Amino acid sequence: MSEQMRIMRSKELPKERRDRIVARHRSGQGYKRIFAALKVPKSTVASIILKWKKFGTTRTLPRPGRPAKLSNRGRRALVREVKKNPKITVAELQRCSREMGESSTKSTITAALHQSGLYGRVARRKPLLSARHMKACIEFAKKHMKDSQTMRKKILWSDETKIELFGFNSKWYVWRKPGTAHHLPNTIPTVKHGGGSIMLWGCFSAAGTGRLVAIEGKMNAAKYRDILEENLFQSAQDLRLGRRFTFQQDNDPKHTAKITKEWLRNNSVTILDWPSQSPDLNPIEHLWRDLKMAVHQRSSSNLTELERICKEEWQRIPNPGVKNLLHHSKKTHGCTSSKGCFYSILSKGSEYL
Repeated sequence: MSEQMRIMRSKELPKERRDRIVARHRSGQGYKRIFAALKVPKSTVASIILKWKKFGTTRTLPRPGRPAKLSNRGRRALVREVKKNPKITVAELQRCSREMGESSTKSTITAALHQSGLYGRVARRKPLLSARHMKACIEFAKKHMKDSQTMRKKILWSDETKIELFGFNSKWYVWRKPGTAHHLPNTIPTVKHGGGSIMLWGCFSAAGTGRLVAIEGKMNAAKYRDILEENLFQSAQDLRLGRRFTFQQDNDPKHTAKITKEWLRNNSVTILDWPSQSPDLNPIEHLWRDLKMAVHQRSSSNLTELERICKEEWQRIPNPGVKNLLHHSKKTHGCTSSKGCFYSILSKGSEYL
C-alpha cells in the first residue's frame, strides 16, 4: 500500500474531495475508476457514496456520543435560577434539579452552567449605594466625561491609606512539592495585628506622584488641615500644576469639617465635587496597591524603616503608569492600563452601580 493510501485511511477526507467522489459517481464512473483517479481506498469511496445516497450530503454529520445527563430543558431551567439569584449555591441548584425530575450531580450542573457561559467567581465588594448615591454617581460621570485634556491634567488626586508592617492581604503563589506547604521558603510570615502600621497621605496628578506624608498619631480635621498647609501647594508646584488646579478629596468627615473648608476657602483652592460612597472611583487606589506590593517585596523590621521604604517606592512609581490611570481614548472609551483608567470607568457609568 502506498504512503498516500495509508494517510487516507488514517484521517477523514476533506469535504472538497468527498464532493469530487460524488460528482464522478453521478457522472457514471464506477468505484474502480474513482479509486484509480483519486487514489482513495475503494471502501472509503463506497461509504461516501452510500452516505450521500442515504442523507443527501457529504458533510460530516453529528456523532451521537454519550447521551447528556441533563436535558436541554433542565439546563435552561438551571440557567433561569442562576439569573434570578446569582448567589445561589450548587447544592440549591441540585435540589431544584431533583424537583424537576432530573437528579444531577454537582459536577453535571457545573458543566451545564459552563456551557451557558456562567462561571463561579468571588463576588466583588463595593459600597452599599442608595438611589440618591446612584443618581449622584451617574450625574458625576456625565459631567466629567466632557472634561478637556487640559482640565484632566490640572486635577490633583489625594487620599489616605494604612500600611501594616507584616500585613499585606493578598494571595502569593509559590512553586512547591506536595507536603512542603509549611516549609519556611513557601510561607509568608505574619504577626498578630500586623505588627503595627503607619497611616499615609499622598497625592498625584497626570504628571506624576506628589508628596507622601506619614501621619503621626490619630488623624483629625486639625491634623488634616496642617498636612494640606505643608504639602498641598508644594506638591502642586513640584508637579507644575500652577495655582489654578483642582483638588480632589473624598467626603471623609475630616475633609468636610468646618476648619478644613475654611482653610480651603481662604486659600482659594478649587475642590472637585466628589459623590458619596464612591471610593472605587478614585484612581489613587491603584497607586496604593502598587505601593503596598512594592513595599512588601522589601523587608522592613520596624515602622521607621517601613516609612522610609514607602517614600522610596512612592518616588519610583513611573510617570507613564500614573498617566495611564487618567488616560482616555474617545475611540475605545478605555485606557492602555490593564487596571482601567478613571475616565474609562466613568464612560461605563451605570454599569458600575
